[in-house]
Amino acid sequence: MNTTTVRTPAGPLTILATDDGVVRAAGFSDDVASLLVGMPAHWRHAAKPRDDLGKISKAVTAYLDGDLTALDEVPVVQRPDAATVASGRSDFLTAAWRALRQIRPGETVTYTELAARAGRPAAVRPAASACARNNVALFVPCHRVLRGDGGLGGYRWGTEVKRWLLHHERALAQATWSS
Repeated sequence: MNTTTVRTPAGPLTILATDDGVVRAAGFSDDVASLLVGMPAHWRHAAKPRDDLGKISKAVTAYLDGDLTALDEVPVVQRPDAATVASGRSDFLTAAWRALRQIRPGETVTYTELAARAGRPAAVRPAASACARNNVALFVPCHRVLRGDGGLGGYRWGTEVKRWLLHHERALAQATWSS
């Protein structure tokens, strides 16, 4: 496991990735330990700090510089925790994470719409739970999900980060759409 922290206008973004370039965790914090909560114990001791994660770091920089689709090709893997698997809810959780990656930059959906996109329109609370359990922030863009009334709702990394990400994407997407 390799880790790096990228400075962004929204704050530090720490990324945990495998040697072959698969993102396993990411979050707006410079505290690697906060990303490792719930991860396999051996990762806690195996996370090697790196100045750069190659293609992953380049994709983040490109996203910040305006290429809003730069993160789309970065492979991510996250697995539901043991309790979720035991409860039989892991299939929906995985489907919701997959649906999150399909939300275009500059677009937002509600938790109800996310539930429908994940194949269970009535599963609004589990859709919200999928966002809360997303361990790959930015790459799996749960920041693009809003409450039914259009409000921001929560965000593990803080609503100011969510607000900045949405503003960044909307401004660039609108400029692209209008040209």
